[in-house]
Amino acid sequence: MAAVEARTVLWYMTFMGFIVNYMIRINLNITIVDMVAKKVVPSLLANATLEGNSSALPVEELHKGFSLERWFLNWANIPYEREGFHWDEKQQAALLGSFFWAHWTLQIPGGILATKYGTKLVFGWANGIGVFCCFVIPLISYWSYTGLIAIRVFQGWITGLAWPSMHVLTAKWIPPNERSKFVSAYLGSSVGVALFYPIFGFIIDWTSWEWVYYICGIVGTLWFIAWQFLVFDSPAQHPRIADSERRYIEKSLGASVQTTKPGPTPWRAIATSRPVWLNVVAQWGGIWGLFTLMTHAPTYFRLIHHWNMRATGFLSGLPHLMRMLFAYVFSMFADYLLRTDRLSRTNVRKLATFVCCGVKGIIVLALAYFGYNATAAILLVTLATMFHGAVSSGPLASMVDLSPNYAGIVLGVSGMIGGMPGFISPLIVGYLTQGNQTIEAWKQVFLLSSAMLTGSGILYVLFSESTLQPWNSGCHPLPDPGLKELQTLALQKEDEEEKKPLKADHDQETDHNVVETETKTKSEGNDEK
Repeated sequence: MAAVEARTVLWYMTFMGFIVNYMIRINLNITIVDMVAKKVVPSLLANATLEGNSSALPVEELHKGFSLERWFLNWANIPYEREGFHWDEKQQAALLGSFFWAHWTLQIPGGILATKYGTKLVFGWANGIGVFCCFVIPLISYWSYTGLIAIRVFQGWITGLAWPSMHVLTAKWIPPNERSKFVSAYLGSSVGVALFYPIFGFIIDWTSWEWVYYICGIVGTLWFIAWQFLVFDSPAQHPRIADSERRYIEKSLGASVQTTKPGPTPWRAIATSRPVWLNVVAQWGGIWGLFTLMTHAPTYFRLIHHWNMRATGFLSGLPHLMRMLFAYVFSMFADYLLRTDRLSRTNVRKLATFVCCGVKGIIVLALAYFGYNATAAILLVTLATMFHGAVSSGPLASMVDLSPNYAGIVLGVSGMIGGMPGFISPLIVGYLTQGNQTIEAWKQVFLLSSAMLTGSGILYVLFSESTLQPWNSGCHPLPDPGLKELQTLALQKEDEEEKKPLKADHDQETDHNVVETETKTKSEGNDEK
């Protein structure tokens, strides 16, 4: 492990953790297309016949692969809906949004619990329990629509602990000028969408929708096991971290993160903080736009542009792969701006938020007017989702900048309110498209998303800041150049200490005393001579 930095391992495990987190929340978005596909087959077949477009035929409906649940129900002679579930648009919208109905309620508790018990426990088990639910979803689906709603609500509720808990780990592990790059690991969520939408589409086309949930359960369980063995809550707790890396992290964070336990949570200061609320606003707009496209893209491409399941899966996932790639590149650019003092920390966060909200809003506006063209729709959905990747260098990183000691709680506040579009947007989309799957109805969906994105981006750019707040448990703001100088000195000190034999005690104050004692001894020796 010494050859690989512990922060690198942590980045990959966090990256995979968010892949699993989003794999859980998006699997129903694409399986629902197959679960109720029989209901839309006649119209699609008619359109395909009139247009002479054989590629538009829903070929996945012409066969059904093996399903353990259907085999069991047939064997037990239990009646079920053999031709697919007869859910209308409002019922489908309720299913798609149910994951987020209670998701927001554990956002603040997630930050509090992680601060008290550690991210390893909270993030790991939040994802793990959500994964274990995947194994029972197929059978519950055949048993009861209400039961399916209930299990999805529970999945969303328990995984609500995950996101805010991760900021606690980030604050304890990642030096200030590396945060943009590390937070890009959160965009593993996009890779989860990009990777699994096509895989799910292929699985459904090859066998049946039930197997999507088996795959989710297996992949998530493997990650959960690895997380327990490879991740630790702080550098001091890591048994295999290189000593030089541990010293570098602790010295870099020393200016903003308390080594002792923080005092009582400053709830009033957080609740009345303008920078906190502007991050909430930015998250509201960004999540509204992101979840609208992510949740409804499979239905949009299938019913408006008549793509088959394999094409729908690929086209729904591609934008999110681009989002992750853009997030990684933009985060390196943002950290470069901070290291070289080209822009202040506040202006870097404003630039990133303008891109992830403002630019995306303009592209979604174009989608509203050009979405009738299949090629334009694919291009615009991809670009809009891609630019949202800048969120890792914008609001997400800004929350740690404001208060490393309470970053999990700040993200919890943001997630509690900013995450509400996750269930509000599907309800509105269901209302607008109920019995009206037309390009005009979807135009209204995209216009609303554009307004949310653009408005939140403008407010953030005009009024936000990303400096260390006075209520960060007594810590004082440190200028950006100070952070840069601190890490430079830490690196120099690290090089000097690597040349000396390792000592049993690596405490910074002890090292200082040893150096001071050696200096005095040498001085006395010279005097004697």
